[in-house]
Amino acid sequence: MAAAVTLTVAAAGAADFASVAGSASAAGRPTASPWFTSWAQSQQDLAAKTLADQSVRMITHVSQGGNALRIRVQNTFGKDPLTIDATTVGRSGNGAAITGATVPVTFQGRRTVTIPAGGEVWSDAAGLKTGPQDDVAVSMFVAGTAVPGEHVTGMRENYLTPAGAADHTADLSGDAYTQTVTSTYLVSAVDVRNPAVKGTIVPFGSSVVDGIGSDNCGPGCSRPGDNRRWTDDLARRITHELPPNRQLAVANAGISGTTSSAACPNIPAADVGLDALARLDRDVLALHGVTGVIYYYGTNDLADGCASAPILDSYRKVFERLRAAGIKVYVTPITPRPGYGDQNNRDRYTVGTFVKQWGNCAGTCDGVVDFDQVLKDPLKPNSINLAYDNGDGIHANMAGQQALADYLSLPMLAASIPKRR
Repeated sequence: MAAAVTLTVAAAGAADFASVAGSASAAGRPTASPWFTSWAQSQQDLAAKTLADQSVRMITHVSQGGNALRIRVQNTFGKDPLTIDATTVGRSGNGAAITGATVPVTFQGRRTVTIPAGGEVWSDAAGLKTGPQDDVAVSMFVAGTAVPGEHVTGMRENYLTPAGAADHTADLSGDAYTQTVTSTYLVSAVDVRNPAVKGTIVPFGSSVVDGIGSDNCGPGCSRPGDNRRWTDDLARRITHELPPNRQLAVANAGISGTTSSAACPNIPAADVGLDALARLDRDVLALHGVTGVIYYYGTNDLADGCASAPILDSYRKVFERLRAAGIKVYVTPITPRPGYGDQNNRDRYTVGTFVKQWGNCAGTCDGVVDFDQVLKDPLKPNSINLAYDNGDGIHANMAGQQALADYLSLPMLAASIPKRR
């Protein structure tokens, strides 16, 4: 076997290298490329773990399939360069096992890639065929040591070999992957190549987008790994209900605990710098083929001490940038939360009134999604309907997730598809 060749992405050129594989302009406007981001989990911090001569196998769930795919690897929060020595993709079987074969992944033709601190890279196309709602295992080997970036709430088990176990990225068996984590390491997005897909919808927000509660199937019942977030349920609806020439991918850009505004006085230290505007470029505009965003933010803003004014200021700034990029913006009013005081609910009402004004956020967005009406208790409108309550009064359980997905207008989302597609 030929020796592996290492590609080093210069710090100043990380964004340029990412754009080599891209299908969007610098402004985020979709082009005629057949590449669409079909799965995402936004990175939010460094993991409390150092990888050392070991492999990881992360399970990703694509909303649409294609005849090839590519992945994004990030070192956004890294303090040191990150070297990935081998990567494969394959269709996920039971646990950490692979069904079929593994397909090697390269980066500008090279097996090994080094990503600078703060950088990211998109891979070359890998010839793995997938279908809608397939699970894809992304396996990566770190020969040295590295602290990986992570998305904390993977809502499923992912897999690691023990430290010192060397390269198991080509294994079909999952036997070497004896350790599990519920976070997602390193990989933050998967694109599929599929000219039949016409756009990507990006739900963008905090824990209600991230999927907290989606594994709760009732008292004493938990089903992690079932992909039952409302965003997953929406993707299934699109596959089954929209015509073949109006298909859309869905890429989840939720991070639990985050706010729309950076100005809230009580933002926990772990969530500083993860407000909507701060992560808009890397978590939305850097994805491919994005035609629409479902904006579901504000519950943490109120809990972290924001009044309506800074929330609305952040809304307007984010909406302006998205619409300037040619991306449709669909907004949900802030949903109920029993811990809110009277002033919180006054501010929630003010924000909701703005969102619903003229059905388009007073001309600043393209549509309204009344998730607050779906979730509220009809007798106690500042609380979630008990049938949909995860048990914390904030998040929707599996039934509530499905109700949110069922409420969405698919013709509204399909209207985000550019006329030229």
